[in-house]
Amino acid sequence: MSKDSSILSSIKPTTGYVLIEPEQQAKQTSSGIYLPDSASGDKPQQGKVLATGPAEVTDKGTKKDCPATKGNTVIYKKWGGNEVKIDGKEYLFVKFEDILAVVS
Repeated sequence: MSKDSSILSSIKPTTGYVLIEPEQQAKQTSSGIYLPDSASGDKPQQGKVLATGPAEVTDKGTKKDCPATKGNTVIYKKWGGNEVKIDGKEYLFVKFEDILAVVS
């Protein structure tokens, strides 16, 4: 088991949060032009779910389950989530309500 996978497998998001690995942005245009890192100003909005936290209980007492499961690809709000770096790679902790769709 690699160091990265052991660290990631030990991370358990808290209630109402999901750990996401954002997709890498394309470094090449459809016409074959390579783009520098500084050219991509937009953050990715899609990624793979690595772990989910427990169900959240709302103020009204209802239970709100995570809309995705481990391994799903999701689309999330553009500026949603809190970035965290683990061994130089960026991951996001995103709230359940910031997940817009599950890609099937």
